[in-house]
Amino acid sequence: MINKKVNSVQEALQGVENGMTIMLGGFGLCGIPENSIAELVKKETNNLTCISNNAGVDDFGLGLLLQKRQIKKMISSYVGENAEFERQMLSGELDVELIPQGTLAERCRSAQAGIPAFYTPAGYGTEVAEGKEAREFNGKMHVMEHAFNADFAIVKAWKGDTAGNLIFKGTARNFNPCMAGAAKITVAEVEELVEAGSLDPNQIHIPGIFVQRIFQGELYEKRIEQRTTRKRD
Repeated sequence: MINKKVNSVQEALQGVENGMTIMLGGFGLCGIPENSIAELVKKETNNLTCISNNAGVDDFGLGLLLQKRQIKKMISSYVGENAEFERQMLSGELDVELIPQGTLAERCRSAQAGIPAFYTPAGYGTEVAEGKEAREFNGKMHVMEHAFNADFAIVKAWKGDTAGNLIFKGTARNFNPCMAGAAKITVAEVEELVEAGSLDPNQIHIPGIFVQRIFQGELYEKRIEQRTTRKRD
């Protein structure tokens, strides 16, 4: 039986080198691969191009890599709550490519499906479309966008099995499913790892064919990015 389990985050990230392009699942602080990011910080892997919806916050998630100047370029849809991300972008220290969120998702999904490029109306007539091919479809102009070409995709799931099948929980099912299988190597970290055959096939969100390595993470902090409260009446 196929067994994609590795015994540690160190083994899971074997082969990650300086200068690589890495996809990282999650939205804000929801569903981010915390263990893998911490290991990249520890390994001092640098000169990275990171593809992620945003970059966490200053002291958590991808913000930790930004603090250590390990990221050369961020490909994201927005800056979010990360003041250091904003500072590095505005000062020119960090190369940033901001693209529409739907386009970001589709560039991941296209890479996953083996589709090299696609046309979208999003961004036509703006800076997003500069230097890109444009064509008219049904009376509306569209911009051609290329699928991503990443070395590693690192995703986070709630539960997985040793064959690499994944189940996401709640809103953590965000960019993780479309990034799984969208790079040369996909690493999945999960909160609970079970034997192959233990999961209900009807509940699986991503089949193991999209995952090359899987490991059980630990000590997930699960922060809230922005807490809003009101006084009790």
